[in-house]
Amino acid sequence: MRKNTFDWFRLDNAAKIFPGQNTRAWSNVFRLGAELKSEVDPEILRVALNNTLKRIPTFNVRIRNGAFWHYFEKNPGEAPIKPDVKNICYRINFKENNGFLFRVYYRGKRINVDVYHALCDGYGAVVFLGTLVGEYLKLQGEEISYNNFVLDTSEAPRESELEDSYNKYADSKARFKRPDKWVYHYKGTKMPMHTANYTQAEMPFEQLHKISKSYGVTVTEFLAALVIDVLYRQQLKEGKKKQREISAQIPVNLRKAFPSETLRNFVLCLRVVIDPTLGEYIFEEILRSVSLQLKLANDKKLINALMTENLKLERHTVLKYLPLPLKDFGVGISFAITAEQTTSTLVSSLGVIKFPEEVEEHIEKLMFFTGAGMVNGSRCATLTFKDKLMFSFSNCYMESDLEREFYTRLVKMGVHMKIESNRD
Repeated sequence: MRKNTFDWFRLDNAAKIFPGQNTRAWSNVFRLGAELKSEVDPEILRVALNNTLKRIPTFNVRIRNGAFWHYFEKNPGEAPIKPDVKNICYRINFKENNGFLFRVYYRGKRINVDVYHALCDGYGAVVFLGTLVGEYLKLQGEEISYNNFVLDTSEAPRESELEDSYNKYADSKARFKRPDKWVYHYKGTKMPMHTANYTQAEMPFEQLHKISKSYGVTVTEFLAALVIDVLYRQQLKEGKKKQREISAQIPVNLRKAFPSETLRNFVLCLRVVIDPTLGEYIFEEILRSVSLQLKLANDKKLINALMTENLKLERHTVLKYLPLPLKDFGVGISFAITAEQTTSTLVSSLGVIKFPEEVEEHIEKLMFFTGAGMVNGSRCATLTFKDKLMFSFSNCYMESDLEREFYTRLVKMGVHMKIESNRD
């Protein structure tokens, strides 16, 4: 008898590379968190999590090995909740945590979720966190309503939420050349394995919006350009004879271009580049270049071409039937050699998050962290909730030069902020 759609499903195109990259030192993990206005009750949170997993079965899975591909299977165990830890986003071990590929933590007023990227992208994780918080509040006796970020757990999951939208919409006949040039990386004193430095700033969104508007760019473009400018000046300060390009990956939510309801991965990384060999740059020039590159790259036809290029290996007749151990070995070797060599930084923006008013009134703020990279000293994440913009750095080095310079530059521009870190 054929299993139910929600009992097992294939990994989406983006997720297929992550198991091969997974090592005892590194996994592609990110964190979303909510700070409530009252202390978290772990027993109510446990019930809320069980109810949420029934509504969002894409999280209620463990990973299994097939002959040719990994696949997700419904997890018969119970997902644990745990007191929070200092070293967030640490690697995923498929045999730990009852086999679940996410971890729910609580501390004081905070609910945090560390998510393995094979499960979903940032959008899917926001829906999971929003639904978890909404269900938690409902179990506390609060009256709440629902929207696309906070789902009603009494409703049945929809098959469209499990869709691999890459396969559905990638149909371009264009060729797409991938970048192969190695770029600049800030380097420092490496942190011990499974540890990293995380620094987060809370800022008034309106202040940043006003500054960005004065330059004629979006807030995301402004923040990405400032990160690139900090890296550009750091490389100049190091005084190396060979100045390398500085590039930033900017993930884009493809649901804005294609009518998808998937709660899995549906994101592509656009790439912006500054080449110091062309001459010296001032910040305004970097800002104009970043804004123009993003506007040109964020084109539906170009995005479709990149999606289709990503699917070529998956659809290749020979590689399709290559045994799974050989696939994982090839991905692992490729990642070990190239890793993040073609990108200097990541700036991941979830944009503005809007929960229903009855839910928002119980939340002080939301938080977003990417996992630290293997060589990148700056992986950045940002979101806006109510009137607060949160911007975080994930750093695999002990030094904090980049964070300090970035936040100092914003303060000099008139942005007020509160900073917290796991360094202290």
